[in-house]
Amino acid sequence: MAQKILGLRTTIYKVADVNQAKEWYAKAFEVQPYFDQPFHVGFEVGGYELGLQPEETPVKDKSENVLTYWGVVDIHAEFDRFIALGATEHEAPTEVGDGIVVATVKDPWGNIVGLIYNPHFKISS
Repeated sequence: MAQKILGLRTTIYKVADVNQAKEWYAKAFEVQPYFDQPFHVGFEVGGYELGLQPEETPVKDKSENVLTYWGVVDIHAEFDRFIALGATEHEAPTEVGDGIVVATVKDPWGNIVGLIYNPHFKISS
């Protein structure tokens, strides 16, 4: 039987100012959007989509019940780079076992952006 769930495709961050967020995310993820419309900006990041969508009513206190972690090679350097770009610390890099290190920051719009170094993770096709 063919697998019906194909894996993660898109993570969406809602932002008050999609143009400012587009510039910030382009710097943070070091990639330019492949799709750029007023209702959605899409970036291809390592085979996955990071999407930005404008909030109808800006929200400062955003939910923390769902996290997306973006894989990195050097979590401490990337964490520091995100902070230097204007993110705020949410959770400092922490080893969670087996050499896996996670961290989270909040973007300038209050969204949590997760970073993960996982030497065991391999993308399957």
